Amino acid sequence: MKITYHGHSVVKIETNGKTILIDPFITGNSTTDLKLEEVKADAILLTHGHGDHVGDTVQLAKKNNALVVATFELATYLGWQGVNTYGMNIGGAHEFDFGKVKLTQAFHSSGYVTEDNQIIYLGMPTGILFTAEGKTIYHAGDTGLFSDMKLIGERNQIDVAFLPIGDSFTMGPEDAALAAEWLRAKTVVPIHYNTFPPIVQDPEKFVALLPDGVGRALKPGESIEL
Repeated sequence: MKITYHGHSVVKIETNGKTILIDPFITGNSTTDLKLEEVKADAILLTHGHGDHVGDTVQLAKKNNALVVATFELATYLGWQGVNTYGMNIGGAHEFDFGKVKLTQAFHSSGYVTEDNQIIYLGMPTGILFTAEGKTIYHAGDTGLFSDMKLIGERNQIDVAFLPIGDSFTMGPEDAALAAEWLRAKTVVPIHYNTFPPIVQDPEKFVALLPDGVGRALKPGESIEL
């Protein structure tokens, strides 16, 4: 299994001959190394409905005939745009041909702001537990710290956890460090920082808050092999 970070909250997982993208925000993402016209995907997993996470999902899904997995409301909304979707909800899991997806809770919001100043509710925000080849990846999505992260850590042997550190809209570095302790992941990678002025952070300072060898600040395009 190969896991690659592509800036902001974009994560690519290559496993069992399939390519899975999480939160493919490419257009307008100042931190990504990806070029939209070159991106391939068999499946797209979404944590919530904000534009910096849904990103280029519709275009990518249609171009690649990719399955989009998201909460029921977000999946329904994207389905109306001609995208092949599978709707789920918090606590639910499903075994796909590319791996098992389980949605966890996240403390955030989720909605789309229209050009005429309306907000479309797009379901609860989530985190994602992805399991394949005997490995488990946890993508926390956008979230504040919550104590049930202890439960997630107790019930899952997490190989890599992607945690937001940007503050303002999500956990900051100190809260994310406590989340890492509770989750007990073998490797913790910071995400959701430095894309916009309100979320500027030094990822190496976050890594320094963690036990030696646990934190790893990946540069966009850098990978972890499991």
